[in-house]
Amino acid sequence: MTQTTNRLFDELAKLMTDAAGAAQGVRGEFESLMRGQAERILRELDVVQREEFEAVKLMARKAREENERLEKQIAALEARLDDLAAESKSRTTQRPLHR
Repeated sequence: MTQTTNRLFDELAKLMTDAAGAAQGVRGEFESLMRGQAERILRELDVVQREEFEAVKLMARKAREENERLEKQIAALEARLDDLAAESKSRTTQRPLHR
């Protein structure tokens, strides 16, 4: 009887191993199917991929930094123009008129 019991347990263990393997295979197929469906849905929704988003974010940051640099440069040039205009105005008011 012990030999029959051992054989029964061996068969049961083999059946459980096969069932676990089959379940693992079904799980893999299910995951592949779901991944494919998710990718299809995302493509249809025209969702941006992470790499593209990061690239655009970097470009926006660089553009913002460039704008800030140009704003400072414009402000400096405007200040210089104001100085030159004031200097020119003071020269014309200081000159004696020859008639």
